[in-house]
Amino acid sequence: MTQPIQTDRIRARLRDIELPATDQPLRNDVNRLGALVGEIIAEQHGSEFFEEVERLRRAAILRRETDAEASELAAELAGLPLDRAEALVRAFATWFGVVNLAERVHRIRRRRDYQKAGAAAQPGGLEAVCSTLRAEGVEIDEFEQLIGQLRIEPVFTAHPTEAVRRVLLEKERDVVRCLVEDLDQQQTPRERALGWARIRTALTASWQTSESAPERPTVLDELEHVGFYLTEVLYRIIPAFVHTLAESTGVSVEKIPAVLRFGTWVGGDMDGNPNVGAHTIRAALARQQFLVLSAYKQDIRRLSSLLSQSEGRVAVSDRVHQLIADYALRFPDVAARLSARHRLMPYRQLLRLINARLSATRRDERSGYEHPDQLVDDLEAIFDSLVCHRGEHAGAFQVRRLIQCVQTFGFHLATLDLRQDSRVHDEALAALLDEPQWPERPVAERCQDLVALLVGEKSPLKPKAEAARSTLEVFRTRREMRERFGEQALGPMIVSMSRSAADALAVLALARCGGDVDGQGHSPIDVAPLFETVDDLQAAPAVLRDLLTQPEYRAHVARRGERQVVMLGYSDSAKDAGVPASRWAIQRCQILLGQIASEFGVKLRFFHGRGGSASRGGGKTERAIIAAPRGSIDSHFRLTEQGEVIHRKYGIRALALRNLEQMAAAVMRASLRPRPPEARESVWRERMDAFAAEARRAYRSLVHHTPAFIPYFRSATPIDVIERLKLGSRPAKRAAGGQGGVESLRAIPWVFAWSQNRSGLTAWYGAGTALEWAIREYGREAMVEMIGDWPFFATFIDDIEMVLAKCDMGIFEEYSKLAGELHGELFPRIRQEFRRTRKAILELRGEDDLLQKDRRLCHSIRLRNPYVDPISLLQVDLLRRWREAGCEEDDLFHALVTTINGISAGVQNTG
Repeated sequence: MTQPIQTDRIRARLRDIELPATDQPLRNDVNRLGALVGEIIAEQHGSEFFEEVERLRRAAILRRETDAEASELAAELAGLPLDRAEALVRAFATWFGVVNLAERVHRIRRRRDYQKAGAAAQPGGLEAVCSTLRAEGVEIDEFEQLIGQLRIEPVFTAHPTEAVRRVLLEKERDVVRCLVEDLDQQQTPRERALGWARIRTALTASWQTSESAPERPTVLDELEHVGFYLTEVLYRIIPAFVHTLAESTGVSVEKIPAVLRFGTWVGGDMDGNPNVGAHTIRAALARQQFLVLSAYKQDIRRLSSLLSQSEGRVAVSDRVHQLIADYALRFPDVAARLSARHRLMPYRQLLRLINARLSATRRDERSGYEHPDQLVDDLEAIFDSLVCHRGEHAGAFQVRRLIQCVQTFGFHLATLDLRQDSRVHDEALAALLDEPQWPERPVAERCQDLVALLVGEKSPLKPKAEAARSTLEVFRTRREMRERFGEQALGPMIVSMSRSAADALAVLALARCGGDVDGQGHSPIDVAPLFETVDDLQAAPAVLRDLLTQPEYRAHVARRGERQVVMLGYSDSAKDAGVPASRWAIQRCQILLGQIASEFGVKLRFFHGRGGSASRGGGKTERAIIAAPRGSIDSHFRLTEQGEVIHRKYGIRALALRNLEQMAAAVMRASLRPRPPEARESVWRERMDAFAAEARRAYRSLVHHTPAFIPYFRSATPIDVIERLKLGSRPAKRAAGGQGGVESLRAIPWVFAWSQNRSGLTAWYGAGTALEWAIREYGREAMVEMIGDWPFFATFIDDIEMVLAKCDMGIFEEYSKLAGELHGELFPRIRQEFRRTRKAILELRGEDDLLQKDRRLCHSIRLRNPYVDPISLLQVDLLRRWREAGCEEDDLFHALVTTINGISAGVQNTG
C-alpha cells in the first residue's frame, strides 16, 4: 500500500512558475490537475517513485534558474533501468499533458468572460472584426455579397507527428467536459467532487493505456482518426458558426450558404506512398459517406423524438403529407411498421421514412437519395411547415441546424483531394507512348504531344502498358466516385514537383486516357500545380503564363468557371533554402501569379500547404491571412491542417469554433477592406530580395554544402528512431536507403528531428546572419519600420522569436555530443548562429529577453520546460545506449518512442 502524499507539497510544486494575475483560474486548474497527477503516479508506482520525479523536477527548475550546465542533470539520468526511465518520461509527459488541457480550457473561459461581459467582443473573432468593418463603412449588402462567395476550407492531411489514439482522445474529452462544467465555479461541493473523481478516472485509465498502437496505422486507420474530428467536433459546431456569422454581419441565416467546407488527403495522397491508390480512394469515400450518413440518421432520430406534434392540435402543410404518401409507396415495409399511435404525428412519420431513405442511400440502392439537395428539400418542407404553423419554437430551430450540416457536409463529409508526383505521371506517359525518354524531352515538345492526346488527335501506342496501369486506374476510379458521390466529393488533382506546363497538361491527358471525362469529352478536374522548392516557386510565374497561353488548357480553365488552383509548398521550400528564403519566395510568388492571372482574366485560388511548425509555415493562421499579399485571399482560403495542429485546433468544440471564427474573420477583413497600397513596399521588397538571398546562402552553406552535416544530423537528432516510428502509413523517406541526404528526407521528419533535440534549427538558421547583415546595410530603424508597418515581415519576426524562445542550446549540446568528433566541428557554428539570431531579434525589439510582449506565451513555455528537459536528457542517454546496442527494435527502442511522444506533446510545434 502506497504512503499518503502530503497535499500541500503536491500543490506547491508548480507555484515556482508565476503566471499573469489575470490567469489565476488557470493557475488553480494547473495546480489541482498537477496534484491529481502526482497522486495517480504515487498510486500506480509508489511514493518513492513520486519522490524521484519531484527531485528531478526541482533539479530541472534549478538548472534553469542558475543557468547550470545541462550535463549535471544529464548525469543524474544516465543509465537508469529501462522501466524506470520509461515511467519517468510518462510521468513528466502526463504532467504537461494536463497543463495543455488546462490552457485549452482557459481559452474557453476567456471566451466566455468576453461573452458574459457583453461590452466588448473578443479580439479577432467574427463579432469584433465585423464591428470594425461596419465602422469602416461596410453595409449589410456588402456583407451579404461577400458571404455568398466566402469559402473557408481546412484540409486534413495524413501527416501525423502527434497522432493521439482515439481512446485517449475520448478520455481527454471527458476531462475537458468536467473542467468546463465548473468554469463558473457554481457547482456544489458534491458536484465538484464527483467531477474530479471522473477526471481522476480518465487520467488513471489514460496512464494505463499505451500512447501508440503496436502496428503502423493503415490508411483507413488514419481516416478514422481524421473522422473523429470531422464527426465528433466539426459536425457539431457548424450551426453555432452559422449563427455567429449571421449575428455578426446582420445577414439572415437563410441567406448564408455553406461557408465552411472541409477537405482531406487521407486515402488520396499518393505522393511517395505505395499504400495509397485507387483502392484507398474508393474505401475512403465510402467510409466518409457512411460516417456522415450515420450522423444524419442519429440527428433524424433525435428530431423524430422532438417533433411529436399531433394533427388536431396543430396543422401541418400539404407538402409534408404529400412526402409521407410518396415515401409510403417507396418504402411500404417501413410505412407498415409505423405504429398506430404515430399515425397522427406527421413529422415523426416523415422523419422515419426519411431515415429509411438514408439507409437506402448508405446501401447504394436506387431508392436512396441521389443528391444531398434532395435531403435538404425534405428537411426544408418540415421547417417551412413548422414556421407556418406556430412551430418556430417547437423544433424549427433544430431542423434548421441539421439543414446547415447537410449543406456543409453533403453525402461526402469532406472533399478528397488526390495528389501525385509529376514523375509518376511522366513514367505512365512514357509507357503509354512507348517513349522511354519522355521525361527528358523539351517541355514544348511534350506539351504539343499532350495537347494532341487531350483533343484526340493522338492515341497511346500501348494503352494497356503495365507501367501505366495503376495511374490510369486512379483516373477511372475518380470518374466512378464522381458519378456515385458527386462533384463535391473530389477535390483538385495536386501535382507535386510541378516544374512546367507539361506537368499540368499531363493530368488532363491521362484523365482522357483513363476515361475521366464528361459527356462532352472534357475532364472535370481542377489541376493544381504544387510549387515546392524555392527554385520552383521562383519559376512558377513563367509556368503559369505558359500554361494559360495553351489554348486547350485555357479552354479547360474557362469550363472550370475561370478558376485555377495553385498550391504553395511551405515545407520543402524551407528544407531546401531555409525559412526566410522560403517565406519570401512564397510571398513573392503570390504577387506575381496574381498579376498573371489578372492579365488572363482568371480567378486564382491559392492552396496553402502549411505545416504545424514555423519551419513549415505554421503559426497563427489569422495573422498569416492578414500578412498575405493584397488580393491573394479574395473571399477564399484553403490550407492544410496536419499533425499536432489538428488536435490543438480542432480537438475541443469550443476551440474549434473559435479557430474557424478567427479564420473566417481574417478572410472577411482581407477581402472587404484589404490593406491600402503602401508606397514603401517596393523598397521593402527589394530589401527582402537581398535579405532572403543572404539567409539562403547561410542556410545552404551548412545544410547542403558542409560534407559533415548529414552524418552530424543523423547522430545529433533521433532521426533514426523517427524513421521507424509507426505514426502513419507514409514512408519517412522519398527514396530507399538509410543514409540519403536532406533531399531524400521528407520535410516532416526533417523538422520533427530538429524539434526533438530542442535546437529548432530548421526555423531560424540563416536568419541571424541575414538580420545582422540587414541591420548593418539598412540601419536598425529601417528594419524596425518594416516590422512595425509591414504585416508580412512582422509575422516572420514573431514566428522566429517564438521558436527561439522554445529552443535550449544547453539541452541541444547534449544531443550534439552524440556526434563525437563532429560535435566540435559543427556545434559551435550552430550555437553562434543561434546567438546571432537572438541578438538581432532583441536589438530590433529593443528588449532584454524574448517574448517580453507576449507574457502568456512566455509563461506557457516556462511552465513546460521543467517537464520537457528531463525527457530530452533521458532521450539522449537512451539514444546512446540504443545505438551502441545495434539499433534493434527492442525494449530500448520502445522506451525511446515514449520519449519522442513526450517531447512532441511538450514542445507542441513539432512537424
